[in-house]
Amino acid sequence: MASTTEQSVLDALRSVRDPDLHKDIVTLGFVKDLRIEDGRVAFTIDLTTPACPVKDQMREQARAAVAALPGVTDVQVTMTATVRTARPGDARAPIPGVKNIIAVGAGKGGVGKTTVAVNLAIALARSGSRVGIIDGDVYGPNVPIMLGAGKTQLMADEEQKIIPPEFHGIAVVSMGFLAAEDSAIIWRGPMLHGIIRQFFQEVRWGQLDYLVIDMPPGTGDVALTLSQTVPVAGAIVVTTPQQVSLSDTRRAVRMYQKLNIPVLGLIENMSYFVCPSCRHESDIFGRGGGEETAAAMDVPFLGRIPIYQPIRVGSDTGRPIVIGEPESPAAQAFVHVAEQAAAQVSIASYQPAAPVPVTQVE
Repeated sequence: MASTTEQSVLDALRSVRDPDLHKDIVTLGFVKDLRIEDGRVAFTIDLTTPACPVKDQMREQARAAVAALPGVTDVQVTMTATVRTARPGDARAPIPGVKNIIAVGAGKGGVGKTTVAVNLAIALARSGSRVGIIDGDVYGPNVPIMLGAGKTQLMADEEQKIIPPEFHGIAVVSMGFLAAEDSAIIWRGPMLHGIIRQFFQEVRWGQLDYLVIDMPPGTGDVALTLSQTVPVAGAIVVTTPQQVSLSDTRRAVRMYQKLNIPVLGLIENMSYFVCPSCRHESDIFGRGGGEETAAAMDVPFLGRIPIYQPIRVGSDTGRPIVIGEPESPAAQAFVHVAEQAAAQVSIASYQPAAPVPVTQVE
């Protein structure tokens, strides 16, 4: 019987490639804890995110590649993940313990941006990632409603750092916790800068793989504060298929690019409606606009989210669709875009850090 060696196992595993990083898992350093004993081979594949969209495929490819070696009688593959930081060389001070900041924005209101941000964050958390969310839409702080947070009062620790409460497995901070439910929030630019900086610097976030920021719609002060304050892994722009939304989406993409925030991709929300009776798909707001815009602007297209009544019901009742109906096509669509977003962050983590110029915006 042929002898199985560590080198022969590693050579076999070189046939397994990460489709996003375009290198094999040995070169990428994913293979850990390789053990060989009497024909039994065990090893760990340590990916760059628990939300890897092809982790099951890679596990089976690795198992098959090693099982085909002469003398191998059993193969045990353990899948783990260690999230990498997308912009490790950024000169802006990072938030202690937070690896990646992801902004979720939109060129205009009414496209379901907050619904996407909340379900995206929960989908990442359910994959095994450590996730937080900042409700950066200070004029319309709806994240607490969508998470069922009620009238939560923020608490502080002995260092007067805010302790973010947790809902559905994610840590949350929102202006909605600090203002009365029906009060009008009327702030000028400097006040906005102050509260956003406080959410970054005066919150005890702990160890997070992803901190999602629900941005206000449009191109305003919060995005400028974001670009000047912390290193941002990238922005996700939410759109709907119709031309009115797409026109504003292009402006939002250009804003993030001008602020030196990479665009991780576009999500097309309310993409189509499936009749619950006959299953016919209706393109209420048009079709394919988001994907075409992404291609024209050379940014990734992360996926489509359908119109589905329980998405709205879940948002209103504090039970997002990813929690309420996790096996539904709509929830799986959110899981898909979360996986694609995580993949884009992983890709960015392997790119050399570029110098960040000082942003001058009038």
